[in-house]
Amino acid sequence: MIVDFARWLETASQEALANGEGRFAMMSASMAEAMRVNADELARNNPEKTERVLQQASPMMAQFKAAYPHRVISRSVH
Repeated sequence: MIVDFARWLETASQEALANGEGRFAMMSASMAEAMRVNADELARNNPEKTERVLQQASPMMAQFKAAYPHRVISRSVH
């Protein structure tokens, strides 16, 4: 679950960057990296801490999704 949430944050980070939201992109990428690095420890040793981390990330994601409800899809032609 932590790794899935980290992927979601990484995707949101890329979308935020495409929308010119550099601050949100940086925060999302940093949080995703922290989740990935600590995923085993969080899942194995401290479920309360895991829940707290997810509760902190969820409102941030909801706020971004409310501001940008449509995903940016890149269609580059090489």
